[in-house]
Amino acid sequence: MERLIYTTNIQYNVDQNFNHTIYCILWLSGENRMECPYCHHIETKVTDSRDTGTYTIRRRRECLKCNKRFTTYEYIELTPVYVKKKDGRLEKFDRTKIKNGIMKALEKRPSGRDKIEEIVDSIEEKIRRNGSEEIDSKDIGEYVMESLKEVDHVAYIRFASVYRSFADVESFEEEIKNLTKQNLYGGK
Repeated sequence: MERLIYTTNIQYNVDQNFNHTIYCILWLSGENRMECPYCHHIETKVTDSRDTGTYTIRRRRECLKCNKRFTTYEYIELTPVYVKKKDGRLEKFDRTKIKNGIMKALEKRPSGRDKIEEIVDSIEEKIRRNGSEEIDSKDIGEYVMESLKEVDHVAYIRFASVYRSFADVESFEEEIKNLTKQNLYGGK
């Protein structure tokens, strides 16, 4: 994501894959104002508001000066969760990394931005319900693979090929055979 503006309360990000939507992560400190990302006017109105997950609210906003519309996502700030990497390092959990991996796996596949947000929300909820302040990166990878397997088998295989680091064609074929067997016997 490309950072556009920093102010004390608001950070704007433009997602290159959905360049008509501007995602804003809000840190509201008592002020309920939203600056327009186009003309920087501080008066906007909310035209639509939806709960998009346990920790997220999606708001469609319109600037009262230039009349342009933009979308914001407001996240509840929770206790930080740390991801334990393979080499033992701890890294602060970042849902953007999960989203980027899922978007890469679903690239040129028939799945919309709402589905991607739904998957990321679902994975974040699993991580947070774990109750621990630390989670292994392999557990997150398994959550992503579970979700992709239910949504799109091609995206699942794409993600699995990177995540599991298939060493050869036989490993790749074995994964496809397992997926096919699961489909034949009623699994997803």
